[in-house]
Amino acid sequence: MIDTIMPTYRRLPVTFERGEGAWLWDTQGKRYLDALSGIAVCSLGHAHPAVAEAVCEQARQLVHTSNLYRIARQESLAQLLTSVTGMEKVFFSNSGAEANEAAIKIARLYGHSQGIKNPTIVVAENSFHGRTLATLTATGNRKVQAGFEPLVKGFLRVPYDDLGALSTVAKNSTDVVAVMLEPIQGEGGIRTPQAEYLAGVRTLCDEFGWLMILDEIQTGLCRTGAWLAAEHSGILPDIVTLAKALGNGIPIGACLATGTASNIFQPGNHGSTFGGNPLACRAAHAVVKTMQENKLGDNATSQGQRLRDALESKLRDNPLVKEIRGKGLMVGIELDRPCGELVTMALNEGLLINVTAESVIRLLPPLIVNNNEVDQIADGIALAVAEFTKSI
Repeated sequence: MIDTIMPTYRRLPVTFERGEGAWLWDTQGKRYLDALSGIAVCSLGHAHPAVAEAVCEQARQLVHTSNLYRIARQESLAQLLTSVTGMEKVFFSNSGAEANEAAIKIARLYGHSQGIKNPTIVVAENSFHGRTLATLTATGNRKVQAGFEPLVKGFLRVPYDDLGALSTVAKNSTDVVAVMLEPIQGEGGIRTPQAEYLAGVRTLCDEFGWLMILDEIQTGLCRTGAWLAAEHSGILPDIVTLAKALGNGIPIGACLATGTASNIFQPGNHGSTFGGNPLACRAAHAVVKTMQENKLGDNATSQGQRLRDALESKLRDNPLVKEIRGKGLMVGIELDRPCGELVTMALNEGLLINVTAESVIRLLPPLIVNNNEVDQIADGIALAVAEFTKSI
């Protein structure tokens, strides 16, 4: 391990040197089936030809100017994103955390425009919104906050998937300006809310004049079978944030807004040196067009169902498995105990997975995954869980 890199990760003992589709090869030539997609980033798989061609061509033409000038690639991407999501305007950043920072700033400006001196954003327990100080505060995980106090003021936390708790806040607080949620909690353990939850939140926001902010950084861009997971609930948020899959590995984030929220930012309110530069926007445009032309939302729906069905069949008799849940190609397998060892066990067998919330196996395969690869993922998980069970 190189000791000139700050040890912010407990890295696994493997280095990858190339990839193709759903597969990666390490420096020893061993092949791995990637059921994590770089944590929902490489949704088109690795070394996708359309993205590679777009990046190479744009790098030879123009990488960066500045947001002091118009950027044609940025405008084209914004038009495409608003078209597929139903939103109106976009601010481009470099990451999901930055996209969420933009959303938080919009909410605060909105609150001050309403004469609210201390605008408050309601967030959920077990959420994850990033690691900057504001998004860290919004995150509902005390472990990742510890040691970084004082945290940022202006956040109020409630249980996830609890409309009653949100209604109580509405009756007792006059400072709330927005609600910020994940449609499905990713880092929190692939936690899916009740069918009526998001629609109920939308109703409360409309009733009390709050902005509804959905963090779709992990769920967005066809991961759950739709452009936005919000579509499954038949709603449109005021603000939605995207990143991860947007660049298929090229850093880019986006904060999209509609209605009142889309007109809050004015010149000087916010900015980014690198956000929305020609290279990142060209890559992201290729990603979204590929998703659109290949109907990858449909593939996520069908392959996600195939994966969950296979896992249910193979794991139904295992006493350690509590629940298999998810939407599209966002799947969680909850065990009745911490199971972090499964990551290394699967790695040794050539399968890349993740364990989050200590006891939930998280699967986020590329959206281009095929029947055979889905079956291999299910078989690999079944073998790893069986081996883990024997070791107990």
